[in-house]
Amino acid sequence: MLDTTDYTPRLRALYDAEIKAKMREEFGYKNDMQIPRLDKIVLNMGVGKAVQDTKKVKFAQEDLTKIAGQHAVTTRAKKSVAGFRVREDMPLGTKVTLRAARMYDFLDRLVTVALPRVRDFRGVNGKSFDGRGNYAMGLKEHIVFPEIEYDKVDEVRGLDIIICTTAPTDAEAKALLKHFNMPFNS
Repeated sequence: MLDTTDYTPRLRALYDAEIKAKMREEFGYKNDMQIPRLDKIVLNMGVGKAVQDTKKVKFAQEDLTKIAGQHAVTTRAKKSVAGFRVREDMPLGTKVTLRAARMYDFLDRLVTVALPRVRDFRGVNGKSFDGRGNYAMGLKEHIVFPEIEYDKVDEVRGLDIIICTTAPTDAEAKALLKHFNMPFNS
């Protein structure tokens, strides 16, 4: 069990020691509360084949729980769609929201371990911001995370990652993520 009383994630310590000062200098903030920070990271895994086999959602939930280090919840259909054979309240995916220490630990593992393991990796898209300082990206294979044992995976799935910041603009959010060593390609 992790002792959280004395534990500070590596990226949180880096943010407090260096990134805050760099952001203040770069954008001319007058107050510490103006400096953008990470708010939360949301991981989402849609399971399209859950329509035929509902056990697939359970396997996806177990994998996402291993990746996040926190229990993932099942997402369900809000309404029935006959064309897709989806009924209301049918399990279709899984998601988890990370905050505080787990968020910083996940971002650290994403940037230093998982992204370099992606095949033919040339950096992440630098234009995937939503206009309000949040960044979204997707991975085609969730097996790039070291917590996932490739031999025990029933199926390789994609994973959506949304990094929410308190930055009011995309430029400030991109600068913040660059300071966290996010490998942007543009």
